[in-house]
Amino acid sequence: MPHPETEEICWFNPDPRAIIPLDQFHASRSLKRSVRKQRFTFSIDQAFSMVMAGCADRNDTWINKEIKSVYEDMFRRGLAHSFEVWQDGQLVGGLYGVSLGRAFFAESKFHKATDASKAALWVLVETLNELRCELLEVQFLTRHLASLGAVELSNFDYQKRLSKALTSTVTYPKGQLEAPL
Repeated sequence: MPHPETEEICWFNPDPRAIIPLDQFHASRSLKRSVRKQRFTFSIDQAFSMVMAGCADRNDTWINKEIKSVYEDMFRRGLAHSFEVWQDGQLVGGLYGVSLGRAFFAESKFHKATDASKAALWVLVETLNELRCELLEVQFLTRHLASLGAVELSNFDYQKRLSKALTSTVTYPKGQLEAPL
């Protein structure tokens, strides 16, 4: 990611690192109600560039042209994926990240409708569970992510989980996804 002051591309290796254990994602009653009420529909890899643009559409963003170009290249190679949330045919939320083996590294998310980014994360977790993935990394623990089930791991424990997750591969579906309800 670009350094906030110099824009030099840097590698960040936080310790501790946040993950969402795939069997511990917490979809609150209000999130479930919101997804039903708003009649979201979901897809994967149908609007990668639009999701990146949505994630970058804020005053302070690390997603510059170089980062966008690199991630779009990874998407073309099948290494990056986007999870989209639609409402009445309009993209209202989503997230993107990188997949390696049975690990997914969530990079950024956005919403234009209430709970759309949380719904995207919920669909991601459901998809990763269906694919029998082992690791969902979300970088840093925030109060928001903790409310959804995220926890911190030491670098040592994270590296053990990552090593295990990298021993096999999965193939992501493309197109429409079922609502997580």
